Amino acid sequence: MKKFRYTILSVGVVLSLLSIGSCTQLEDGNYSTIVAEDFNPTDEDVAALIGSGYTAWRQTLLFWNGVWRSQEVTADEIVIPARPNGWVDGGIYKRMHQHNWYPEDDNVYQGWYRTYEGVTNCNKLIYQVDTGYIPMDEETKNATLAELRVLRASYFYILMDLYGNVPLSIDWEVEEGYLPQQNTRQEVYDFVIKEITESLDDLSESNSKEMYGRFNKWAAYTLLAKIYLNAEVYTGTARWAECIEACDEVINAGVYSLESNQKNVFITENENSPEIIFGLAIDGSYTTAWNQFDIHMQTLQPSNQATYELTQTPWGGMCAIPQFIDTFDPDDSRLTDNFIYGQQYTSTGDMIYCTMGAFTGQPLAYINEVPSVDQSEEIHGYRFGKFEIAKGSNNILSNDYPVLRYADVIMMKAEGLLRTGNADAAASLVTEVRQRAFAANPSKAEVTGAELMEGSSYDYGLRTVDQSSNEGGADIQYGRFLDELAWEFNQEGRRRQDMIRFGVFANKSWFSHNAGSTGEYREIYPIPFGALQTNGNLTQNPGY
Repeated sequence: MKKFRYTILSVGVVLSLLSIGSCTQLEDGNYSTIVAEDFNPTDEDVAALIGSGYTAWRQTLLFWNGVWRSQEVTADEIVIPARPNGWVDGGIYKRMHQHNWYPEDDNVYQGWYRTYEGVTNCNKLIYQVDTGYIPMDEETKNATLAELRVLRASYFYILMDLYGNVPLSIDWEVEEGYLPQQNTRQEVYDFVIKEITESLDDLSESNSKEMYGRFNKWAAYTLLAKIYLNAEVYTGTARWAECIEACDEVINAGVYSLESNQKNVFITENENSPEIIFGLAIDGSYTTAWNQFDIHMQTLQPSNQATYELTQTPWGGMCAIPQFIDTFDPDDSRLTDNFIYGQQYTSTGDMIYCTMGAFTGQPLAYINEVPSVDQSEEIHGYRFGKFEIAKGSNNILSNDYPVLRYADVIMMKAEGLLRTGNADAAASLVTEVRQRAFAANPSKAEVTGAELMEGSSYDYGLRTVDQSSNEGGADIQYGRFLDELAWEFNQEGRRRQDMIRFGVFANKSWFSHNAGSTGEYREIYPIPFGALQTNGNLTQNPGY
């Protein structure tokens, strides 16, 4: 259970509660109302007031068919194959894997509408603070507005990354019938950079519990580095030097550090991790919406309920793509710590058996094989265990979700150095991240600049019972670095973005995804059909 969290309230609720709490029969003074001028919010009040601006991050990323799926299930690490108990759902997961999604698809819809909900909440709060409806002293007002502007920019970053050309809807008060104009990806990029850089000086430098799960200065710099890292994709112009500079701001601040064991970033009680820069606070007892954070339910087979003493039966489903698992060094602890495989047991050590399909009654032992996206059994595919599954968990894990962490800062700087001709300096940083994964064999942690310049070890090509081709990964520029990103950040909702940056997403085949059947236009999603129907100012992205 989390030791601290901020409660999400609107200013109206806060003022109403204060008013109700003061409606008592007192002899002195009129306590029946609290007027805005008399409300002087504390740090805790500010956190509560702006909390509604943050809720959409959890919803857009982790809810069903959210951004996590859009980034991972379309890439080369994760697949949701048909299982004996279903997981077909109209073919949406297969089409995501094969890059055949449509503007009408739910994942296309949810990424757009949930993220714009975050934008709208921020617009409202910015308006309330800026106009004085939420009264604050000048310093608090400036800091709050800066934080909200960066938070809103983070939502536009998601929209820019997924959809490219999106409306910059930043006004709260608009005329009746107003429909926003569509902006270019370049315009959205420029706006996001401007909002973050103009806000930096007013952001808190604190990493205190009051700022946990919020954008302080270092979280803003990390987001800025992430946007510069992908600037060439977004605008056609690389910004490696700017990416390195933003990373250095975080590194030189000395506020964050790597965990000695990567697993500690993802344990249930991870809110005190020195590696988490911006995390989503989640607690299964308080964040109760059905799909708040249920990766364990989507990956474990039903019998695994007895392994973790879960209060609900898991559903089976997604697993690792075997070609990806094959890239790991067997001594890499990120293989053993991040994935669930082999014979499964109850919490008391008894063997677990399959309960459905062709293997009913046989031992449930996960193997690194998946016959097809159209057919698989309970035993097929390594399952996901990067986030600790606490004994007695319900359908929502209580681990906080690290959106931005210090290892990413180090790796972003390393990539910037690699791409600007400083491969040996990049290798030193990559080695720093690798060291904890090879504690038992330190020599394997070391990587050289020359190795980072090599291609990928991923054996790309079609790999199913009825399809096979060999494309390999040796031709991928800096492919070894792309591998490093996969080994460190798998299951963290980002793989699509990394593959696009390395030119792989639309140009390589893997498992049942045939690159020859789709095109590079699939590097951004279509504008959802519903958005086009309600706003005539929007034009569909090319290719759709």
